[in-house]
Amino acid sequence: MNIGILIIAHAPIASALRAGVLHVFPDAAQGISALDVPPNEPTEATAATARLMLSQLNTPNTLVLTDIFGATPCNVAQKVVDGVHSRLVAGVNLPMLLRTVNYRQEPLDVLVARALAGGIQSIMQVAVTAPQNQPRKPHDQHHNDHSQ
Repeated sequence: MNIGILIIAHAPIASALRAGVLHVFPDAAQGISALDVPPNEPTEATAATARLMLSQLNTPNTLVLTDIFGATPCNVAQKVVDGVHSRLVAGVNLPMLLRTVNYRQEPLDVLVARALAGGIQSIMQVAVTAPQNQPRKPHDQHHNDHSQ
């Protein structure tokens, strides 16, 4: 059975991340929930909503992903994650989420490792010196605007 995924993040980040992953994996909608944490909502109210959403995922194991360690969404998640049937990873980004959805049939510990690797490996500086990004030199004879 697939592991459920609950994204808890500052509004509207959780919903936006869920929408992004459903663009790639439209059949994964039932296994992914998003909780947008509004400003000024009491922590206990948000935790109650998170508990309800965890139960509605109806999976034996759940991976909870939050945006910022130490912020309200992460603090709420720490209250609802048990460390046995649910695990928590902070610093969610779209590549991390895509990887977790792609591998959510694996055991929870393996999925946590894949999530961490996916998040870290997706962060890189991109060179802007690629040929298609360079201005044309006056002596360029060919004016092909496409690259292969």
